[in-house]
Amino acid sequence: MPKITSVLGNSQKLDGGAMFGNAPKTMWSKWLPPDELGRISLKCRTMLIQHQGKNWLLEAGIGAFFEPKLAERYGIENPQVHELLAHLKDVGLSESDIDYVILSHLHFDHAGGLLTSFEDAQRNGERLLFPNATYVVGRSALERALSPHPRDKASFIPKLNQLLVDSNRLLVVDSETIPSSDFAPFKFFFTDGHTPGQMHTLFQGAQEKIFFCGDIIPGIPWIHIPITMGYDRFAEQVINEKEKILELAREQNWYLYFTHDQATAMARVYRDDHGKFLPKDLIAEPVGLEV
Repeated sequence: MPKITSVLGNSQKLDGGAMFGNAPKTMWSKWLPPDELGRISLKCRTMLIQHQGKNWLLEAGIGAFFEPKLAERYGIENPQVHELLAHLKDVGLSESDIDYVILSHLHFDHAGGLLTSFEDAQRNGERLLFPNATYVVGRSALERALSPHPRDKASFIPKLNQLLVDSNRLLVVDSETIPSSDFAPFKFFFTDGHTPGQMHTLFQGAQEKIFFCGDIIPGIPWIHIPITMGYDRFAEQVINEKEKILELAREQNWYLYFTHDQATAMARVYRDDHGKFLPKDLIAEPVGLEV
């Protein structure tokens, strides 16, 4: 039976206004109260899938690669420690035990955890973590990271991009499925509103289907259809893509898995009498959940 575990990486703080786009502060501050700098706290949550003797890690979080000045700017929790590695150890795994790392896109808060900590890099040089893993990324997302637009250039990590390309362990995806028995339970969906070619993973377990939202729905507040982020490439496109995903999740009873929600890793959705999507069946941090 496949098992799902939430594995947390270092958390971060980002500007609340940027995270909620054109939603007024009087609205979003009730959901996520900001600090004195207007920043809200966000988890960087990965999902561990254990199935048929393999370990898949969906995303790698923000990690601890930032130099101290930037770590302070982004409110990185415990920036001297790579929390993802510490929490993997808590569930009995080391970085060498991971077989695949699936990346929805290559923004620093989703892929930075592939790099060693800043202090380790200063001592021993840059390297990619998870030495036995194949890194899985969508073609358009990789192309965007390698040739970003000025608007989102700061969201990518050039040294990480080059390490991935040079690794000879990069699997580039541009279709819904991968012709490999390892990937039989996986299906991929692509969206472009947040960033070109964001790749969302649907894991089809024995009894549940779990959709990894990435940044199309970062957490519970973003289930509300009009709520988008200032970081989104095209807000109206995000809304259209999000509505399609939420309707599929409702119809097919998927669990949605959230990377950035402070309190909830997984939830299903339903529509109320007014047609608004709302969460139900919330799960905080699953550990060894059989799906």
